[in-house]
This record gives sequence, C-alpha cells and structure tokens, in this order.
Amino acid sequence: MKNKLLLICILLGFVVPASYAADKYVYQAGHPSLQEWLLGEVPVPKNNPLTPAKVELGKMLFFDPRMSGEGTMSCATCHSPLFGWSDGLATAKGFLGKVLGRASPTVVNTAYNPIQMWDGRAKTLEDQAMGPMRSNVEMNMNIGQLMSFLRTNEVYKSHFEKAFPGEGVNEETVSKAIASFERTLVSKNSPFDLWVKGDKKAMTEQQVRGFKIFVDPEKGNCEVCHSAPNFTDNGFHNIGLASWGHENADMGRYTEKPLRLMKGAFKTPTIRDATLTAPYFHDGSAKTLEEVVEHYAKGGEVTTNLSPNMKALNLTKQEKRDLVAFLQALTTEPKPFTLPVLPL
Repeated sequence: MKNKLLLICILLGFVVPASYAADKYVYQAGHPSLQEWLLGEVPVPKNNPLTPAKVELGKMLFFDPRMSGEGTMSCATCHSPLFGWSDGLATAKGFLGKVLGRASPTVVNTAYNPIQMWDGRAKTLEDQAMGPMRSNVEMNMNIGQLMSFLRTNEVYKSHFEKAFPGEGVNEETVSKAIASFERTLVSKNSPFDLWVKGDKKAMTEQQVRGFKIFVDPEKGNCEVCHSAPNFTDNGFHNIGLASWGHENADMGRYTEKPLRLMKGAFKTPTIRDATLTAPYFHDGSAKTLEEVVEHYAKGGEVTTNLSPNMKALNLTKQEKRDLVAFLQALTTEPKPFTLPVLPL
C-alpha cells in the first residue's frame, strides 16, 4: 500500500519527502517491497520470435570476422565474453585499429532496453545490429559484399533457411538473427537477485548496507538513474565527466535530440555485471568501481549543463566501501561459454 501511495504522489507531481522515499523498502531478504528489482522474461518482438535456430545463426554471425571490411573484426571483438561482453578498453578500437571516442558498452541485458546505444540512435536490437558493420570507422563492411558471401556460402544458406524459412538472406534476417543471439545474454541471478528472492546468506551485511545507501536519496541517490529492475532508467544524463570540459567534447544524446539538457548526456548503462566490465563511463575514464563512486561523491568534475540528478554526496569512507561492496553483488556468476564453429 505504501509503495502504491508513493507512486501516486510521484505521478501527480507531489513532493515526496526524502525519508519517505528512502523507507519504501524493507531490507529483509525476500520482502515483497524488494520484488520490483527482479527481472522478468526477456521481451521478444512479435515479428521476431526467439527460436534455437535463430540464436545459433546469430551466434555464428556475432563471432564471424568476415562481417567486417578487412575480415579482422566481429561483433565479439568489442563485445567479448572474456570481458563481460565488452572489450576491457577505455574506448573501442575500430577499423584498422582506429581508437574511437566511446567505450564499448556491455550487451548483457540490452534485450530489456527500449532504446539502444550511448546516444540512443537505435530503438531495438534489430535496429542496431548492423550499425557497426555500416560504420566506416567501426567494422567498415560493404553490405552488398556481405550479402553475397552469406548467400553463396552453403553452410550459412542452410542456417538461414532453417532459422527463417522462405525469407532468404538479407539485411533484415541478418539483423534478426544477431538480435536473437543478443537476447540470450542475460544477467539476473546475482547475489542481489538471490537475496531479493529470499536467500538471507546471498549478500553480506556490508552489501545490504550498500544497497540502503544506493537507494537513499540523501546518501547515494543512485536509484534515481540506476532504477529497478535493470539498474537503468533508460534515460540520458550529463554526469559531469572531465572529458565534457575538453575542446570539441562529445555531445552525446544532443546529436539525436538537440535539447539543451541533452548536451553531453549519455544513456544510463546497466550496472549489472559491473565487476566484469571495467573501465567505466562512456569515455572509459574510471578504472575501478571505487573511482566511479568517488566521481559521484564529488558531484561530477565539470558542472556545465550537469544533470539535475547530480549532486555532491555526503558519504563517509565506510559508506563508500559499503556502496562498492553492493555493486559487487550485482554480478551473476559467469558460465562457461562455447564459441561457435564458423563455416569455411
């Protein structure tokens, strides 16, 4: 009942006392107030139902370097299972090793997002699937050449017919296959998830304290952007990174939506599996979770056009350690991953 009243107040635009917002949860394993943090089944579009054949084909395409112009890069080059489905670099490397301006975000749990990429220029996984192939600074692939290769390779032809009977090999079926594979990359069985489900021993006392700080608007205030259940509001925020103060700084979402508040704003990434995906932020400027917490504790480095959600935090050293400990509880233990066998 209390949560319903809180939601009504927010929708009607009433000011909700910070103490009330902070107390909307009961910090006991399995408590009903925590259940909003559990992820449900992966959303699947009606025009691309998930099938094993699509996933198998998408996996092959995802790891095949022949999807790039030089035959040296695949989707997995920047989104590798070895690095939490990112690449471990501060910012990505593209065509002929060119260093790009943005980090490679993890593709884990992107299936839950209603908008894709750091600047939100793609709405769905299908929309974004071939974007890097078309980009001359990323995979730099000639799409006509790609289609010719896939249509003349007997193994790929067979897989496409199995996955998309009668639809043929084309940009749409390639995109649907890759998106289908990406929908299998899910993290929702972390110690935090187990604790929310009722396992009292899944999180330590320190991690529970960190969760309290995370959701408390007078402390971490993290939940305002990294919200339930996927730890993202799918919004765009300028968090005051030092790079925003550089000459010709990356404008982020502003290039897609030219609104003042969107200058230097980037999509809120999920922080599930955060221990596997360092470095952090769209510019890769934070090497550790401790550095991430320190950045927010200061309220950002550059305050020009800063998101209204950013503010300096009143956290003790112990509270910062507790917050980091909680972030470490958001990682689902990785399972062994089997690479696909690619056709000759």
